[in-house]
Amino acid sequence: MIHRLMFELMYLLGRTPWDTGISPPELIAFLENHEPGRALDIGCGTGTNLITMARRGWQVTGVDVSSRAIRQAQRKAYAAGLQIQLIRDDVTSVHTVAGTFDLALDIGCFHSLSREERIRYASNLTRFIKPGGTFLLYTWLEQNTESENRHPSQESVTHLFGQNFELTSIEHGAHRQRISAWFTFQRKV
Repeated sequence: MIHRLMFELMYLLGRTPWDTGISPPELIAFLENHEPGRALDIGCGTGTNLITMARRGWQVTGVDVSSRAIRQAQRKAYAAGLQIQLIRDDVTSVHTVAGTFDLALDIGCFHSLSREERIRYASNLTRFIKPGGTFLLYTWLEQNTESENRHPSQESVTHLFGQNFELTSIEHGAHRQRISAWFTFQRKV
């Protein structure tokens, strides 16, 4: 509840540094090398990545906890003339998303969750991705792997998803003095 109110306030005030309006090169590279299918954007915000995927022929669904973000995404999709399904829901207990997806994308949602919420998130994710499907995750990482004060460690991410997904690649980086990584997982068949 507090997370939702915080994000509503940030969208209301226009303080959304995560919303660059530009899809990252890692997503573009994936789209260029894969046939379109069904995609789920977890924590879709104002829909930038949904629009990028839809323009490349993907059937897209976006989920976000913020009703303000969802309304902005609806306006952007309408202005672009695109059909995009948008759902306001909590990513840790998604009840309203139906079907399975070839691709799930999360850019910055996972690391904002508590440890308990991440466990529920991972459990839900398994329901949504088809066997053989891809999960692209961009997350900040905790530097001290002994104590995950705020963000997950690389080890906890690979462990959490490792039961149902195979890690196919990881690209390390830094953003705003934070360690970050792009994980690519494939759902086990």
